[in-house]
Amino acid sequence: MRLAEIIELRPVPAAGLLATLTRRCPLSCAHCSTSSGPRGEDVPAEALRRFVGGFTPEDRPEVLMLTGGEPLLRPALVGELAGLAASAGTRTSVLSGMFFAADGRIPARIMRALRHVAHFSASIDVFHEREVPRAASFRAVRHIMESGIDVSFHVVGNAADDPYLADITASIRAEFRDRAAVLVNHVRPVGRAAAWAAAREVPPDGAGASPAPCAMAAWPVVAFDGTVTACCNQRVVDARPMPEHLRLGHIAADDWSRIRRRCQESPVLRTIRTAGVGSCADCRGLAGRPAALEAAERAGSRPAAGAMDALGARLQRDAGAAALLGRYGNERYAPLVLLGGRGDGEAPA
Repeated sequence: MRLAEIIELRPVPAAGLLATLTRRCPLSCAHCSTSSGPRGEDVPAEALRRFVGGFTPEDRPEVLMLTGGEPLLRPALVGELAGLAASAGTRTSVLSGMFFAADGRIPARIMRALRHVAHFSASIDVFHEREVPRAASFRAVRHIMESGIDVSFHVVGNAADDPYLADITASIRAEFRDRAAVLVNHVRPVGRAAAWAAAREVPPDGAGASPAPCAMAAWPVVAFDGTVTACCNQRVVDARPMPEHLRLGHIAADDWSRIRRRCQESPVLRTIRTAGVGSCADCRGLAGRPAALEAAERAGSRPAAGAMDALGARLQRDAGAAALLGRYGNERYAPLVLLGGRGDGEAPA
């Protein structure tokens, strides 16, 4: 499964599920958006198995994305969840910080975990390279690619115009001959990166934004404690109590079918996806603005709201992965997402 296919599905309500497996990570990158570290919560394995095991061929997400922390600290669980998802027709993608690849080799337990995975994405940036050398990450990713799995790189720079981004993307393209897609972003002031950004006076994400349709409220996200939210912004994922209009349920009490319906049919989420409510901070703070929350509920309850939501998702999907990343990632490098994991992509200039 190519990365572009995953990104194209991102605006479609409940087309995908993002699942945190753990908050643990053996790396200590300064830019971490999740504040992960050597110690942290693991989402209960049995609850995850039950939830993913509830997918059916008739009612399932198209994509299951496993993340963390570092999801491959629980390799057996990654393999189990990917296998359960595959039995219902759902394809699984894994995002890893490559902690296991310091010597360029891949432990057998990791490769066993990946045998049911359709896509593998490796994080690489100036922070990760201090702990896992670039050449070692490249060797490991090449081995995964040669096993038949589509691969990509998730690259982060200190800022949108960071010269490091030009260097690392050129290096990836040369090493993999444009057979590995690249998603490029820059550090956001959330998680451990909030302190890093504050020291450099990085403005808050979305500061001064006008209301605009938000595709990031389309996929349910399983947080570190099993709570399910409609937003992937880390401030929402980590917040307790979570803003009620963004809370979809909990994997211990709700099955996929119920979470999907809430995601697709919530009037407030429909308004966020089709019209927006301002910046991310404005959205998180809706509960403290009763009049705005009521207006969003009213707008999303109109007879045409569901049709508008579906039309907006279709138009964004039809525009393609590069167009979406031009809005949410780094516009200059957005076309690199179109590179093909197995050599079937057309290389951008």
